[in-house]
Amino acid sequence: MIKKILSEIEVIEQLITGIDVTDFIADERTKRAVCMTLINIGELVKNLSDDFKAASTSVPWKSIAGIRDVTAHKYQTLKMGDVWLTVKNDMPVLKAQLEGIV
Repeated sequence: MIKKILSEIEVIEQLITGIDVTDFIADERTKRAVCMTLINIGELVKNLSDDFKAASTSVPWKSIAGIRDVTAHKYQTLKMGDVWLTVKNDMPVLKAQLEGIV
């Protein structure tokens, strides 16, 4: 499951390679693809066992699942600048944490 999450993070990295926040906000396809990938990551996290998550407390599992919920249920009110900050700042940290687990 962790390898699948890492794979989804790589999808986000590919989607945003070579663009900045202005390009991201202007590109509906990329925004939707990134948000769908965030939903996928959140779903994968929700399927991890409680014991597994308890053993890796440095990873903000609840926040990741929460981003999934907000992205899935409140897409129309999402602030895409916040989504950008999440994928640019938080995804590299999450990736490193997960690679440490694997």
